[in-house]
Amino acid sequence: MNKKHLRYVGIAFLAFYLLSSPRDAAAVVNNAFAQLGEAGNQIAAFVNALGT
Repeated sequence: MNKKHLRYVGIAFLAFYLLSSPRDAAAVVNNAFAQLGEAGNQIAAFVNALGT
């Protein structure tokens, strides 16, 4: 399988997951954004600590 096929398989799996359990998919997305926000806060705290 090449990368093109893997991409199509990934998209098909994502579509199946979203359609079969949208609440779980929404929870995964919300959790991912929360983790990205926390990572941003930690990076900001690190940069601020360097400046003092």
